[in-house]
Amino acid sequence: MPSFRLRRSRQRPIDLAAVNAAVAALELPEAVYKTSPWQPRELVETGLRQWLRCCGAAMRDGRVIGMPSHAVDEAWHGFILCTERYAAFCGTAYGRFLHHFPEGAGPPKVSHGSMGEQLGRTVVAWSLVAEPDETCVLWDMDRRVGVEHPWGVDAERVAAIEAELRAVAE
Repeated sequence: MPSFRLRRSRQRPIDLAAVNAAVAALELPEAVYKTSPWQPRELVETGLRQWLRCCGAAMRDGRVIGMPSHAVDEAWHGFILCTERYAAFCGTAYGRFLHHFPEGAGPPKVSHGSMGEQLGRTVVAWSLVAEPDETCVLWDMDRRVGVEHPWGVDAERVAAIEAELRAVAE
């Protein structure tokens, strides 16, 4: 499962409201789904939009998160290949380019923890961007759309992380 790396620089802080607006306004061409054929496509699109919002929270907080869905990862790859559209989206949403580093392809000697730790941080990122009563489709997306070797985050682990976040907030 891939993750992404952040470049530290003196860029403007990421505004999650701007990220949400950019994600909501995003028009995704058919090319995005060239290597993500799973159905229903609307569910995969929802997952991609949720992932892009999570990325904003992670970038804002200088964190590396892991991708919980193969189906969404393939859609993200398709979006990245629409280079002008992807670059424009990144500039609008994040104020910088969101680089993608497939597992094992990141810079040497940089450790962002295990994929399990990165996926745990994805759950935390979701908690920062989720609307009230919004359900995250990322955790079990692959199973729901029939990916042969599904990725995902176990529901019990998601619940445990969310409970820990609530306890810390109290």
